[in-house]
Amino acid sequence: MIKLITTTFGVGYLRPAPGTWGSLAALPLAWGVHELFGLTGFIVASAVVFFLGWWATAQHISGSDDHDPSEIVVDEVIGQWIALLPVFISAAHMGADTLALWPGWVTAFIGFRLFDITKLGPTGWADRRGDALGVMLDDVIAGIFAALLVMILAALSHGVLM
Repeated sequence: MIKLITTTFGVGYLRPAPGTWGSLAALPLAWGVHELFGLTGFIVASAVVFFLGWWATAQHISGSDDHDPSEIVVDEVIGQWIALLPVFISAAHMGADTLALWPGWVTAFIGFRLFDITKLGPTGWADRRGDALGVMLDDVIAGIFAALLVMILAALSHGVLM
């Protein structure tokens, strides 16, 4: 069960770039959760995924010298979900289909991967913690940065910041 959670049902074993595969897998999962349970349900599910991922990651790395094995991608799932949150909030606010906001999806995906890979600022600090919380937090922070990028680019696109 622990490996099913940490590898997001085995997606973490895909090569090359398991983190990117985990981020890609997070997209239809996010859409499905949002469609089934709405915005509030998605937010609750995100909290559940974070805490379940933290717990499972701690079990997965227990007794290992590798504090962040590449097959662990549940952290990418939560980071990608956070990056998508502005898309879901906007869709709810406008009464739009979330898929109609596809530029936000693309921006969230690319932005999250960029911030996750580069480990800038607090993302790198979290990654260097060397524990299960650090594994999860670096992606949470990368997701927050990507969510901010989604909001900034949406505001520019819609002339709000002009």
